[in-house]
Amino acid sequence: MIQLHATAIAIEGQGVLIRGPSDSGKSDLALRLIDDGAQLVADDRVNVACVENYLSISAPDNLKGLIEVRGVGVVNIGAVDKAALKLIIDLKPGADIDRLPEPREEILEGVAVQVLELNPFEASAVAKIKMALRIQEGKVTLVE
Repeated sequence: MIQLHATAIAIEGQGVLIRGPSDSGKSDLALRLIDDGAQLVADDRVNVACVENYLSISAPDNLKGLIEVRGVGVVNIGAVDKAALKLIIDLKPGADIDRLPEPREEILEGVAVQVLELNPFEASAVAKIKMALRIQEGKVTLVE
């Protein structure tokens, strides 16, 4: 098991890991996803473990259910115990993101996971994450 400085949410049971430096918008993006129906898995630190050829993400016990809401404080909103990691989001400024990126994966604990780069403050960030998950499920097709 590894522990990452990140935030994680679950959308219909599919785990999304949001990475970026401090103050990059991880919790803000997670909060917007949660407001749109996602569930919190972990904020600030995320446990990642390989379980039977998939990655399971969860919160450290002392952070379970807690999320920092900038300008409000740390709030206990509850969380799911774990989710299967399906997607990693690396947060970047919009100018640093390719318009039509090549598919990218990263190996964590011996398992390949798709990685996307997004600007967390774009109005479409939530929709882009949901679209990437739909592509993985085969519900829509990515034209290459």
